[in-house]
Amino acid sequence: MGKTILAVDDSKTMREMVVFTLKQAGYNALEAEDGKAGLGVMAANQVHGIITDLNMPNMNGIEFIKALRADPKFKFLPILMLTTESDDTKKQEGRAAGATGWIVKPFSPEKLIEVVKKVCY
Repeated sequence: MGKTILAVDDSKTMREMVVFTLKQAGYNALEAEDGKAGLGVMAANQVHGIITDLNMPNMNGIEFIKALRADPKFKFLPILMLTTESDDTKKQEGRAAGATGWIVKPFSPEKLIEVVKKVCY
């Protein structure tokens, strides 16, 4: 059975594209529409990696990452930011919060899987 990856994005279309890409590559995929929902999914499932958007209602990607990193069991969990933001300041903010990597939308499925394979070994 493949590793389980959580896709967190307020765009249903983007979540569906990420989930489809992951499943095609043999991963199990879970979804959440924002950071708050993502925390609920994390509490109920064993997840091997997360792909999260930055700009979301209720709890954005940075807040989501900070909340996860505050829990010792998620200290080393790979977390990728998948966002339209390519600004260096935002990237530094993401890294400071604990993001493992950064992918700019629109993404190529091959690139996404390549990065997931690299960080979710």
